[in-house]
Amino acid sequence: MSSKIQAVKGTREFYPEQMALRNFIYEKVRAASQSFGFQEWDAPFIEAIDLYAAKSGEELVKKQSFVFKDRGGDDVALRPELTPSLARMVAAKQGELTFPVRWWSFGPFWRYESPQRGRTREFFQWNIDMLGVDSPEADAELIAVAATFLRSVGLDPARAAVFVNNRRLMESQFDALGIPPEKRLDVSNLVDRRSKMDADKWDAYALEIGLSQKQLNGLKDLLGNFELWKESDELVLLFAALEALGVKEYVKFDPNIVRGLLYYTSTVFEAFETSGSVKRSILGGGRYDNLLADVGGQPLPATGFAMGDVVIGIILRENGLVPEFVPSPAPVLVTVFDQTFWLASNVLATELRSAGLNVMVYPEPAKLPKQFKFADKMKMKVAVTVGPDEAVKGQVAVKNLTNGEQVIVPREAAAETIRRILA
Repeated sequence: MSSKIQAVKGTREFYPEQMALRNFIYEKVRAASQSFGFQEWDAPFIEAIDLYAAKSGEELVKKQSFVFKDRGGDDVALRPELTPSLARMVAAKQGELTFPVRWWSFGPFWRYESPQRGRTREFFQWNIDMLGVDSPEADAELIAVAATFLRSVGLDPARAAVFVNNRRLMESQFDALGIPPEKRLDVSNLVDRRSKMDADKWDAYALEIGLSQKQLNGLKDLLGNFELWKESDELVLLFAALEALGVKEYVKFDPNIVRGLLYYTSTVFEAFETSGSVKRSILGGGRYDNLLADVGGQPLPATGFAMGDVVIGIILRENGLVPEFVPSPAPVLVTVFDQTFWLASNVLATELRSAGLNVMVYPEPAKLPKQFKFADKMKMKVAVTVGPDEAVKGQVAVKNLTNGEQVIVPREAAAETIRRILA
């Protein structure tokens, strides 16, 4: 016997139950995005590798991207992220688009990483961005979209929060500590690692990258100052806007949020579950005002964030926030009384579908108890039968599968009877 072919490592299989969760996340993403007036869009799943080299750094391009040569010999990649494609597409039609651009997308991405809990090589990601507005209020609106999503899936402020910082504020603090510009990236990465390392090892690493003991002590004081946001005009405006947007209870200032990617320019933010077992961020983003120029467009202010479906899926399951899985999207089963009524059952089902109902016909003339058992396993709500007695009188039998009650009604009243049961 030949061995079974396994799925490619790090990819995901979406059986109906897993697909239902993916669709639930998509529907909530869509609702949150559209409630703020953002338009849905998408980009190619394969891009030239040079596109990512312009923005994302060597690690993403050389170590995390699925890169291959196409039949023409060009180096291309399965997209590891969307922002470079966004910048390219906006730059291509910069003179034609209506600004501010407010776009969102939800689609597949691939990164060659070590699969582990909360991280796969294939994932779906929500991206949402506003381009053409340079203001803390625009950043606040993106954070409000994120908080609206968290609220819509049942994650209240006691269970999830968005933590905010400002790169310009941190740069001014680094200036005060005498940290030279050439060490800023190392220090930002150091801050980013703080929650992932033992305190002693983190201190040693700080000294290893060239900080003095005085600078290290000052950095620790800085990272413990949760009132520092009051020294940033941008953050003061941001929090005022968040209050007006009705989501301030979800948002907290945290100087430890730095977002290691090179392209963020001021406001940065990440959302986390605050009480569960998942330590990865739910979503993250910020302001990136320089990216469009990097791909050939005119300079344009931009702000946005991204959220993968893997971590939020784990969090929703752990918190019991995933809706009950209903195996069949059709709540109504039309049974097949016997071989002679097969076509009649399909005609009835067609009438019910024309009335706006989702209806399944049992695919063979099995015994009725077997058909009812199937409907029960599929969590269907109503079974409709037309047999010899009903056919002669122009009637159908409508059975409520929840309580077992059955009524005989005129055929033309079947759809309304079913709707009342479903309601």
